Amino acid sequence: MDFKVGIIGCGSIAKLRHAPEYKANPFVKEIIFYDRNIERAENLATIFGGRVAETVDELLLDPSIQIISDCSSNENHHIFSTKALLNGKHVLCEKPISLTMEHANEIVEAQRKTGNKLMIDHNQRFTRAHQKAKEMIASKEFGNVLTFRTTFGHQGPEQWGVNKTRSTWFFKKDRSGLGVAGDLGIHKIDLLHYLLDDEVEQVSAFQGALDKVDENGKPIEVCDNIVCILKTKQGRLGTASFSWTYYGEEDNSTTLYCEKGIIKIYNSPENQIEVITKEGERINYKLESIQTNDNQTNTGVIDAFIDCVRLDKEPLVSGSDALSSLKVVLGIMEAAEHNCVIRI
Repeated sequence: MDFKVGIIGCGSIAKLRHAPEYKANPFVKEIIFYDRNIERAENLATIFGGRVAETVDELLLDPSIQIISDCSSNENHHIFSTKALLNGKHVLCEKPISLTMEHANEIVEAQRKTGNKLMIDHNQRFTRAHQKAKEMIASKEFGNVLTFRTTFGHQGPEQWGVNKTRSTWFFKKDRSGLGVAGDLGIHKIDLLHYLLDDEVEQVSAFQGALDKVDENGKPIEVCDNIVCILKTKQGRLGTASFSWTYYGEEDNSTTLYCEKGIIKIYNSPENQIEVITKEGERINYKLESIQTNDNQTNTGVIDAFIDCVRLDKEPLVSGSDALSSLKVVLGIMEAAEHNCVIRI
């Protein structure tokens, strides 16, 4: 079976991840690009050998297109993904699923109503190191996870965005909504839920626009840093920090403190998992380096989604999973805004 794929939004995430991975997939025969800036769509169509849709409805109403990647900015996901599902498409939506629970539920309800596939691009679940760590935790080889810490930070979206300027939509409250928490933080909340087979239940947090300024030299409207304390339903305690101001190098690490040792993930560039047992033995795993903004590699997300559609499998990241992560991030934002502890 060969698929026609539509991509909505032709920014960096489409150019560097979705389009090249669809192009490389043997079951994709054509990619159709839409962007409200038609030149961006034409550029990607030239690079990847696809064609351009002049309106979003041209994509969504075309019965020959079976799959849609929603790479639009955050505030539009509930519009495009919902309409795509209701028009018979299978949808891979960029994270966060939406900016509010109400809008996120619209997408999930459209999926339930149609039975079409919906996957959210929480790509950390797909790395070999995270999948190996999940196996180790599930086996209880090192006992139960008691506490944890995780971080995700880089130099900021103005280094990554399609126009590479401080006018990036990531800095705009009405489009980004959640700042660094919605850009990077939601990845790690989803990862914690996945690794621990548990959910964050209580949160406290501090946030700030500490350094980033917009195109007018004014502090940005959303947070560029947020630091959180988390408690899970199973009673685990941990910390999480998310930043757009890690100017030396990207940090995407997670450390799990277990009853019989410590599991460090992406803490070292040489060994993607490092285990230090209670007795002091060190066990290293060389798997693969994690994708960074400076090192674009195949995420495995597109191949997994195509397989879901082709083989009628459940997606690794469901709409329900995305709702759980969004609920936590919204709780983190509320906790930071009101200087309190929030129960999710």
